[in-house]
Amino acid sequence: MRTETDVVVIGAGQAGLSAAYFLRRSGLEFVVLDRDSAPGGAWQHRWPSLRLDKVHKFHDLPGMAFDEQDEHRKASEVVAEYFARYERAFELPVRRPVEVVAVRDVGERLLVESAGGDSWAARAVVNATGTWTRPFWPHYPGQETFTGRQLHTADYRGAEEFRGQHVLVVGGGTSAVQLLIEIAEFASGTTWVTRRPPVFKDVEFSPELGREAVAQVERRVRAGLPPGSVVSVTGLMRTPQVREAEARGILDRKPMFDHLTPTGVVWPGGTEQHVDAILWATGFRAALDHLAPLHLREPGGGIRMEGTRAAAEPRLHLVGYGPSASTIGANRAGRAAAREIRQLLAAPEVAAAS
Repeated sequence: MRTETDVVVIGAGQAGLSAAYFLRRSGLEFVVLDRDSAPGGAWQHRWPSLRLDKVHKFHDLPGMAFDEQDEHRKASEVVAEYFARYERAFELPVRRPVEVVAVRDVGERLLVESAGGDSWAARAVVNATGTWTRPFWPHYPGQETFTGRQLHTADYRGAEEFRGQHVLVVGGGTSAVQLLIEIAEFASGTTWVTRRPPVFKDVEFSPELGREAVAQVERRVRAGLPPGSVVSVTGLMRTPQVREAEARGILDRKPMFDHLTPTGVVWPGGTEQHVDAILWATGFRAALDHLAPLHLREPGGGIRMEGTRAAAEPRLHLVGYGPSASTIGANRAGRAAAREIRQLLAAPEVAAAS
């Protein structure tokens, strides 16, 4: 069935819900399509050991405070409950599960097609699909011959399953450090490898540091390059937990191995190390394959952006992408996208609009 509407929002995570909130206030007709069967966005899939006290500051969605007080609860449960309350409180028209497989230009409208056969012809589209569904697995020689377990951060469920094993953790981001510290409590041994030496900073994450990180990512997307990682700009924060792990020798980083064997890895000098499991904490890429029919990719590999708008397709806005890939950035992007869409469609402003 084909339905016509003003706006389609793809994704009901932080960025999608923020955009929906401001679209609701704008008076435009819209629908939110979410591939998950329940509220919570990517948060509902986070590993069970990720408690609120281990999460970087979680910013409120617009119009409703995130007032959870028990920091020892699972982040996956708490955030999912919050998102569900939010959807109900603002009566957001979320349809799920709906997997969007393509967005096409059909003239005056953009056609959003789903795996189930339904489609929506929209005057504008807000894409808020995030990255969680696109874990990045780098390839190294011999990787297919390794007989131990290989998993990505997206597959991680807890450190207990690595009890008595030697675990190799690959990656230089915050998740790699956090999971390495967790796993070390149960594993017989751990090895940490990164492509570049990690940079730890003895400062708290400040608004100034955050703004500089966002500015650098924004410069990349304006140039049509893929967004860089935030940690490449901010470095890793030396928290008390990190200091303790350093003192215990857990964060003794090694450069990347040369290749894998059926039972481990081989270092550039030829020395082989036995490994039982490899955790690829190598990040995620933006989930944008469904936008391929619009041919938006630049030679540099990214989608050139002007604010939240795709430069080559002014009816398409990307939120939670590039400089808005954070909870506070997603809120701002949702507001900006709704405002620009309202102007684009020449919809009447209402007194309640932002």
